[in-house]
Amino acid sequence: MRDFQFWLYVIIGVIYLLTRLKKKPEQQNDFPSGRPEKPVQKFEPPTVKPSTAALPKPLTFEELLKEITESKFQEPAKPQQEYVDYDDQLEEEARDLEDVDYDYRKRDKIYDVYDKGKLEAFNKLSLEETMRIEDTDVKYERFKMFEKQQSRDLIQEYLADFKDPEGIKKAIVMSEILQRKF
Repeated sequence: MRDFQFWLYVIIGVIYLLTRLKKKPEQQNDFPSGRPEKPVQKFEPPTVKPSTAALPKPLTFEELLKEITESKFQEPAKPQQEYVDYDDQLEEEARDLEDVDYDYRKRDKIYDVYDKGKLEAFNKLSLEETMRIEDTDVKYERFKMFEKQQSRDLIQEYLADFKDPEGIKKAIVMSEILQRKF
């Protein structure tokens, strides 16, 4: 049985190859040598209503495939770039646009105030010189009332109870107490 299937496939393969070889010369005659051009359909304005017999024949799968492959191999048209010569504008580029001699201190009063404050800073007393230790109020625990009270962490307590055998006994007793019978 296996030999029969093998020879059947071989015969079908040979028939297929022969039909493809027979069709290839016909297809090669359709196109001139080199790159094939895309066919252009020319339409004439209808003078009379076209009949169904005058309609063009629908394209076959192979013709559609040819059109698609031709469109893939066509290179897209590149836009031409305009050449601009920037060497003509060298005078504008060589001229420095920054004003180096501009003095902000002459124009703004803020710099005068800053310089005046900087000079007075040496004449003023520092915090260390003005503060006396006797004036400081030293009371311990006066911010204790603002501390956050720690709450009980019930989950941690229950987990600790489950870790020892006495805690498991307490849990069983509590579940029996809390379960309702009615």
